[in-house]
Parts: sequence; structure tokens; C-alpha cells
Amino acid sequence: MAVKTNTYRLLARAVILASALVAGQAAALAPEHETRRLMLAIEDAVTSESWREASEYLNRLQLLDAEKPADYHYYRGRVMLQTSHFNEAQAALDTYVTKAGAEGSHYQKSLKLITEIERARKKQAQTTKTGKDSRVAVIEPAGDKRLEALRELYLTDSDRKALVMHLNSLLGVAGWRHDPSIVRLDKPADIEYRLSIEGDALSIQEINRKTPDGITRRTSQVRVFGINPQVEWGCEQAVGACWIYDPRDGSRLFQLSPDRKQTEEVAQTLGKLIRNLQAPSGS
Repeated sequence: MAVKTNTYRLLARAVILASALVAGQAAALAPEHETRRLMLAIEDAVTSESWREASEYLNRLQLLDAEKPADYHYYRGRVMLQTSHFNEAQAALDTYVTKAGAEGSHYQKSLKLITEIERARKKQAQTTKTGKDSRVAVIEPAGDKRLEALRELYLTDSDRKALVMHLNSLLGVAGWRHDPSIVRLDKPADIEYRLSIEGDALSIQEINRKTPDGITRRTSQVRVFGINPQVEWGCEQAVGACWIYDPRDGSRLFQLSPDRKQTEEVAQTLGKLIRNLQAPSGS
């Protein structure tokens, strides 16, 4: 009789536990509470250096329809850095610094990590090795049909002029916008670039229309000799931007819209132009 009683008790307990589990699944936490729960799990995983577990929690939080706290970007940067995804790591840490500011609890650490990433990218660029997270524009031969088509399109006999005109056309469309859903020819991008040739250097003008002082223009030069013409690029959907990276040191050169195909074409065209300028017979 005692055996039967114990059996009934065990069965009843199992039914209660199963009911509680089903009820827990049916009544999921509200997004704001689930966000906090996942953030605590991410923090614990990063502290214990359980990077795979931290990545899983980050992915779940990214899919959650709720505003992400600033610390989310810091921990995302930490995890991306551990897997040598330098582009995503820097984008996430930049976002954390912007959102949290100097008052953020991870502010100093984030700045140090950004510097660490820049050093790693510079070393990577010097050894012409490409990271797993990035893409490199494939450069076709200088006399390919693509260049012939560009010369016909822009009514010029010069490969160099055709490449400059095409690159500026691409940059005009691929400029970065706060609202990427609105792309109109009569409404210029919030950040856009214009490029010209000055001797053996690329002259790049950045036009920023979203600064406290109104429109600002900044011009820089990139001397092409001795740099790798295979231009690296990458995108970070979480912050809504793609970047073209400076072939000299791997730093960000262009901030573009989050369109991978457009960014790849910009990188490819820029690489062709660099190679053209490096060639003694370039025209």
C-alpha cells in the first residue's frame, strides 16, 4: 500500500511540473523583462568567458522586438572581437560609446578595445590578410569589357576618367542616410563623398549634412603607391551602415548605406581606380 501511495505522489508531482512548464511556455515574459533576463545571461557568459553561450544569447536578444540597452552593444563588441570579426566589433563598440557616452560603465574599456581593433586591422592590412567577416573586391584586368562599357557610358576615351565618373555616380546613390527608406535624387544623402584625382593621389571630400553647424566638408588625400588595390568592405546591419576600409591601415574610409551590393561595387570600382593610378601607363 505504501508503494502505491509513493507512486501516486510521484505521478502527481510529474503532472504538476509538466503543467507548470506548459504554463511557463504559454506565458512568456514581456519584451522588457525578457530583454533584462537575456542581458543578465549575456553578462554572466562574458564574465565567465563562455563566448559561444554569450553569442547565442546576443542573437536571441537581437531578434527580440524591444529597444536594446547600450550595454548590449558593448557585449556584442566583446563577443565579435573574440571571434576576430573586427568590423562588427568596432561598429558595436562605436555604437556603445555614442549611446552611453563618458558616463557609461564600460566607456574606458570600450575606447581601449577600439584602439586594440585598429591595431589588429592595421597589422592585418600590412600583411594583406583578410578577416573572416569582411569582403575583398575582386579586381578584373585593366583592359576588360567592363572598362570598355564604362568608357562608352561616360563618353570618354580614358579609363581613369570613366572610373572616377562611375565611382562618383555610385557614391551619390550609396551615401548614408538616417532614413534609408527614403532615397530620392532631389534629396542628397546625409553623408556623401566626392572623389577626384590630384597627381598620384585620390582626393576625397566628405559632405556631412547632419552636424550641429549645418553642412560640413572635409577633404583628405590617399596616395596610391605602395597600397593594396584590393579594397576591403563590410556591413553592420545592426547599425544600418556599410563601410569601405582604407587600404593603407584598415580604418573606415567611406560610411555608406546598408546595401551590400552597392558597397561591393564601390569597393571594386575604387580598387580598379587605384590600380589604374599605380600603373605607369594608366590613363
